[in-house]
Amino acid sequence: MGFVWVALGGAIGSSARYGVNILAPRLFGEGFPWATFLVNVLGCFVMGVITAFLRTKMPEDETLRLFLTTGLMGGFTTFSAFSLDFFNLMQRGQMPLAILYALASGILSIIAVIIGFRLLAA
Repeated sequence: MGFVWVALGGAIGSSARYGVNILAPRLFGEGFPWATFLVNVLGCFVMGVITAFLRTKMPEDETLRLFLTTGLMGGFTTFSAFSLDFFNLMQRGQMPLAILYALASGILSIIAVIIGFRLLAA
């Protein structure tokens, strides 16, 4: 049943992201990737709010967690999951590992895009 809640939340989150992709260039222009920037920052803020709410008010509600975090926010932006992972490492006092995770994720993800692109564009 968890897959159904994740899929439903993902459909809503992806649709919301698409809405931002349409709206942001109209509001802010096309010279900067505003849609991605806004989705990432807003998604991280909302992920923090959702996580705090679930941990303090509904810690046992796995269905709601799956729907809101993995589904809704995962569909809206995966950057929010990355940021939550970083925050969790930081909260556990694992700052060097958090920094390594952030640097490796950013650098390796960019390299992976370049390699993936070049594999088909070559």
